Amino acid sequence: MSDGGTSRASVFERGGARKTAEGLTYLSGFGNEHSSEAVPGALPEGRNSPQRAPLGLYAEQLSGTAFTEPRAHNRRSWLYRIHPSAAHPAFTRTDNGAIRTAPFTETVPDPNRLRWNPRPEPAPGTDFLAGLWTLGGNGDATQRTGMAVHLYHANSSMDRVFSDADGELLIVPERGGLLLHTEFGLLHVEPAHVALIPRGVRFRVELLDASARGYVCENYGAPFHLPDLGPIGANGLANARDFRAPVAAYEDVEGPVEVVNKFCGNLWTATYDHSPLDVVAWHGNHVPYIYDLRRFNVIGTISYDHPDPSIFTVLTSPSDTPGLAGVDFVVFAPRWLVGEDTFRPPYFHRNVMSEYMGLVEGAYDAKAEGFVPGGGSLHNMMSAHGPDRETFDRASAAELKPQKIDDGLAFMFETRWPVTLTAQAAGAEHLQQRYDDVWQGLERHFRPLQ
Repeated sequence: MSDGGTSRASVFERGGARKTAEGLTYLSGFGNEHSSEAVPGALPEGRNSPQRAPLGLYAEQLSGTAFTEPRAHNRRSWLYRIHPSAAHPAFTRTDNGAIRTAPFTETVPDPNRLRWNPRPEPAPGTDFLAGLWTLGGNGDATQRTGMAVHLYHANSSMDRVFSDADGELLIVPERGGLLLHTEFGLLHVEPAHVALIPRGVRFRVELLDASARGYVCENYGAPFHLPDLGPIGANGLANARDFRAPVAAYEDVEGPVEVVNKFCGNLWTATYDHSPLDVVAWHGNHVPYIYDLRRFNVIGTISYDHPDPSIFTVLTSPSDTPGLAGVDFVVFAPRWLVGEDTFRPPYFHRNVMSEYMGLVEGAYDAKAEGFVPGGGSLHNMMSAHGPDRETFDRASAAELKPQKIDDGLAFMFETRWPVTLTAQAAGAEHLQQRYDDVWQGLERHFRPLQ
């Protein structure tokens, strides 16, 4: 889709952003070799870089992995654009705002269980980038290891364009729809959906409602992919065909456009004389996606006991240790509970992985109160956690008939390393000071046999 003119707003003059977003079409399949052209004949046939690219375009490769990584892991796309990406002025440093990047050294890793209320309302005119607020993370962005947890709260659409050289961005909306203008085309993402923006891909966020807030996982490590299924077999969990990639759409905009680049933890800005979202055609597998979390095919027990939460993994970023993820994205989607003689909520446990959990809607079945949409909790490695007293008492006495869990949607960023807080998260006014109280009153029930 081209706006066919010099104003980026003109694409919306035919009915508004919301109507445009709801009328989008997509390509299907995670990790596929997709191809798309906004203008017939823009995509070369039989070669990637012909002597003269069609329609006077420039051919350019965007590599998300090293050239020589195994074919199964390799991510790259060829873009056919109006201006080459190399045609820009020098970048200069700009203020990082509330964005922080690994290594996180402002505080020491905290073994305590922590929980936050939703962030306060932002100042008027706060766009997605200005509304990003870093809670913490681990690893080292310059070494491409680890991850960061951010939250966003915005009330204004972006006029500028953003790209992240440090990692890919998994966006989890909790309130308000977003229209993502990317180099590859348009993506419409609402609460209960997620969007994945690969490393280095430029994009702009347009709000479809008065305000928007949600969560972001910045993955510095290996790109997210679908987890192996093992004994589950060929089907289940997140199905590849349910991921949607954009069709080609471009902006033919001549005029000043601010472009912000996140590089090694800092924000850099340059003013282009054109929009960098000018890709007329493309092909490859380093592409952005959206995914409807309610399409997750939940696997669970049909006999007894509560399976480990790894069965809820949507996407995983592998590390150098097989089965040990740099970061997993896990969703607790609607599901049936039918286990016999089973404590059905998540069990008490201590985990070698660290868990940041957020809530998109409703309630979480292990916490009766205090954990609300837009808030989040952090249980670092080996911290003891599980259901609160009210949940424990209710689940221990419940009649074990089939039960449908469909009144909440929670998720988790789970990572192999401790999540170290930023100073702003450790001292935030919306940090709950008495979170430990949810486990008070868990009474002694032990009765030795006589």
